[in-house]
Amino acid sequence: MPPVQKSRHRIDPDAIPSPIQVIEDDKAKTTEPFTTGVRGQAPPLVTTNFQVKDQGNASPRFVRCTAYNMPCTADMAKQSQVPLAAVIKPLAILPPDETPPYLVDHGEGGPIRCNRCKAYMCPYMQFIEGGRRFQCSFCSCVTEVPPHYFQHLDHTGRRVDCYDRPELSLGSYEFLATVDYCKNNKIPQPPAYIFLIDVSYNAVKSGLVSIICQELKSLLDHLPRENPEMDSVIRVGFVTYNKVLHFYNVKSSLAQPQMLVVSDVSDMFVPLLDGFLVNVNDSRQVIESLLDQIPEMFADTRETETVFGPVIQAGLEALKAADCAGKLFVFHTSLPIAEAPGKLKNREDKKLIGTDKEKSLFQPQAGFYNNLAKECVTQGCCVDLFLFPNQYVDVATLGVVPVSTGGSVYKYTYFQAESDQERFLNDLRRDVQKPVALLGFFLAGLDCDKAITVEFKHDDKLSEETGALMQCAVLYTSCSGQRRLRIHNMAVNCCSQLADLYRNCETDTIINFLSKYAFRGVLNNPTKAVRDTLVNQCAQILACYRKNCASPSSAGQLILPECMKLLPVYLNCVLKSDVLLPGADVSLDDRAYLRQLISCMDVAETHVFFYPRLLPLVRVKLESGALPVAVRDSEERLSKGGVYLLETGLHLFLWVGASVQQELLLNIFGTPSFGQIDSSMTSLPVLENPISQRLREIIDSFRAQRSRYMKLILVKQEDRAELMFKHFLVEDKSASGGASYVDFLCHMHKEIRQLLS
Repeated sequence: MPPVQKSRHRIDPDAIPSPIQVIEDDKAKTTEPFTTGVRGQAPPLVTTNFQVKDQGNASPRFVRCTAYNMPCTADMAKQSQVPLAAVIKPLAILPPDETPPYLVDHGEGGPIRCNRCKAYMCPYMQFIEGGRRFQCSFCSCVTEVPPHYFQHLDHTGRRVDCYDRPELSLGSYEFLATVDYCKNNKIPQPPAYIFLIDVSYNAVKSGLVSIICQELKSLLDHLPRENPEMDSVIRVGFVTYNKVLHFYNVKSSLAQPQMLVVSDVSDMFVPLLDGFLVNVNDSRQVIESLLDQIPEMFADTRETETVFGPVIQAGLEALKAADCAGKLFVFHTSLPIAEAPGKLKNREDKKLIGTDKEKSLFQPQAGFYNNLAKECVTQGCCVDLFLFPNQYVDVATLGVVPVSTGGSVYKYTYFQAESDQERFLNDLRRDVQKPVALLGFFLAGLDCDKAITVEFKHDDKLSEETGALMQCAVLYTSCSGQRRLRIHNMAVNCCSQLADLYRNCETDTIINFLSKYAFRGVLNNPTKAVRDTLVNQCAQILACYRKNCASPSSAGQLILPECMKLLPVYLNCVLKSDVLLPGADVSLDDRAYLRQLISCMDVAETHVFFYPRLLPLVRVKLESGALPVAVRDSEERLSKGGVYLLETGLHLFLWVGASVQQELLLNIFGTPSFGQIDSSMTSLPVLENPISQRLREIIDSFRAQRSRYMKLILVKQEDRAELMFKHFLVEDKSASGGASYVDFLCHMHKEIRQLLS
């Protein structure tokens, strides 16, 4: 890398590490499937398409580590400051060309485990004494092999049935759990889904209630099921509410649904047991009749106040009464100010931003929702919240129960049926249909989109010979009511040389960890302190490398480890995020929402969120069917004569330059002039030409890769919407005060030199 000049304006942006170059180089070198059998081998980047072959370690789609060569000692880890962590997505959905984890049934005895540490049988266990006992590779304890599981060993000491058994040859698999693994030793009931719909004035007037009821009629045919040939066993229930709650009896024997009103919301109970939770096929006519009637029943409502706490309590009580786990789908529009448990006041105070009291804005208002969340977790009650606010709703508080139970929060500010219906309905469909594991331990549920980040600490020395092992076990109830264990194993190397640690790190995973750590930090510390800590840790990581691993060079030169050369640019993107750098135009609710959202993102999602993908829509590439190579996120890379697609995982922008050729405008928009493009459009016209077709395919494929539906926002050059678009050009200086990539690199260099002096 060239020396950093004293005059910062002379640094050539092309001479500093380019995310696009690193991404493209990784794609070019990944030509073979990634086989997981080699201990400590770092996988291809999340931006590379590759096939995985499980040969004893979990696929990187399930587990990614910040380092694949862990330091042997705590002192070495402390010296480097490299975070040691894994981002685990236990229920990730695999691509069609990869086999999902096999289900292993060991009969009444249940899964084979180590007697001492309770690790589950995995490819790393050593069989000894002719196969009669095994030594645990986690704690070295020796355990008898049950007679029914006995098998002879071959000349290398491996069992002869090793490749016939998933748990002896694969990194990921599932065990069928026995009654011992069930709550109170009882086989669980199939789960239930309860839909709780806000029918206050705002919800009815915006058309939301009609949209939800109409959609649920067809969506109930697509509830999750283990076997596509079989009907889903999930039962459903319906509640509507404003400042009172209305429960519905939809028993199959009724000619019409019956409404029961609970107006005393201070002591919530479910007024009926029989007929509230029903099988969809049995009660289809009564359910459809109810969904047709709800919008009519509340069409003339003037009630503007809502409750929220009692709504979740109602769903929780219904699941308790039915003795089952389940999910609540809550559709809510406003700050719950009606007199009831969990009532909130408006505390939106922008004067606190940038002060020591700012952290209070990220904390929930009352302990009520934390306690409610704990109750939900115990019951296996997972909450998904769909918010449709027109003003402040206190997402920091309302989001506590969804986030703590393993559910999701979706937010559609100023919801308008015409422009937002498509995004909401796509999110709702995916949310209802996706497989979910209901737990009832530290989370109530876990779905295929959620990632859990785990930090490792040394409590003893590790050895280079044996490496380190990790095992993740998730005990859950499947959507068919089966109790299962999903197991993921990972073996990594250990090193006593710092150079080996720096050679085997994964920057994208480090950024995922650091962003989550920082976003949790704002709950207890001023934002400025959190930002300073991040910069300091990054400088220490790079200074340690320079001091101990790099060959001597002049102090004016910035030396970065090869696999961490993008750490500064990505860290700067985290520092410039709306959570850590509050722009004047970002609401408190939006900041709280993003903070909650990122807490459960996987590495691929945080990557595109912090460093968005910017594609130049080059005519030649589009006509050939190829995906154009992305360009760096900077205004300098935009050409007036170009059209660009920018994706953040949550937003999708189509930027149109003022001098785009007429032919390209005709092919994409069906209009010959820039002035005639309708900037309010949220979907492209379907035109019969290869460019239009290919661009729409690219947009569809981007949406298919993400867990949330991205609405298309059209941005014309020099238009008002351009401000929002430029906010995501993260290599540039931001309007709200964030440094450009070049300036941040200079700052980082200065910090490193100070640490080394």
